Amino acid sequence: MRVVFAGTPGFSVPCLTALIEADGIDVAGVVSQPDRKSGRGMKLTPSAVKQAALDVDIDVITPEKLRDNDEALAWLESKQADILVVVAFGMILPKSWLDAPSIAPVNVHASLLPRWRGAAPIERSLLAGDNETGVCIMQMEEGLDTGGIYSCQTLPITAQTTGSELWFKLSPMGAELLIDTLPKIAAGLLPEPQFEDGITYAKKITNEERIIDWSQTASDIDRLVRCFSPRPGVRSQCNGKWLKLISGEPLAATHHNMPGTIVETAAGLDIACSEGSVYRITELQPEGKKAMPAIDFLRGAQLKRGALLT
Repeated sequence: MRVVFAGTPGFSVPCLTALIEADGIDVAGVVSQPDRKSGRGMKLTPSAVKQAALDVDIDVITPEKLRDNDEALAWLESKQADILVVVAFGMILPKSWLDAPSIAPVNVHASLLPRWRGAAPIERSLLAGDNETGVCIMQMEEGLDTGGIYSCQTLPITAQTTGSELWFKLSPMGAELLIDTLPKIAAGLLPEPQFEDGITYAKKITNEERIIDWSQTASDIDRLVRCFSPRPGVRSQCNGKWLKLISGEPLAATHHNMPGTIVETAAGLDIACSEGSVYRITELQPEGKKAMPAIDFLRGAQLKRGALLT
């Protein structure tokens, strides 16, 4: 089975590696997004997928766009792929690309479709308070994650689950499910249409969403912190400087203060939230410093009850 792989971030690499190592599969080529500037020196850096392909001498292209790109399409057609596998590629594939593989274009999507179609399914499932998520192997079509489903696997979300934990569990889960499903597709497995009920869309996360609004409930804020812990983190301001929140927990406590008010500092940084709820920050990172327990921060900051986070 000849496969062309399209992907960009580290989340995609386990799927690429699994394809490379699988018996009976030839990864004929890889397409990824162009090198981007990153790091303190802002040097052009290849994507995680591009680097993984180069490490094993697989042909890679990194076009700026696919639509109306005859050169990129000619490259794809030259690979004579049976299957086009797409995992977090980050570009919309035009119909010419979807039609190119002789068997099917398939996508590894990190949600239980039709819930959380779109760009940020891992984050949206956590922020919404879902009690489970998973991975689907889907046939691609021109609609946004609307194609039929070949296979799915579920993963529970607990009150302690973080975004990074989901990332590290769903990525290899998707790789295992992909390798199990591809031979079945080649043997004639047909996808099941998605249900019409339960469709939701996982829009891209904005920077503004990672700034804490203390007028939310402690449970809402807990999900937000867990979603982006430890990176890129969520932020709040204290005395005009940013704090990045690493971890915390909602408390079984009540208050009658303005949201954002520090209500206690004995065991952590306890903050008033809406509906009388309280959120305790246990680990944070002050602006320009390393991450530390909230208790250590409080010793240096000398914050008192009644001070306000914004």
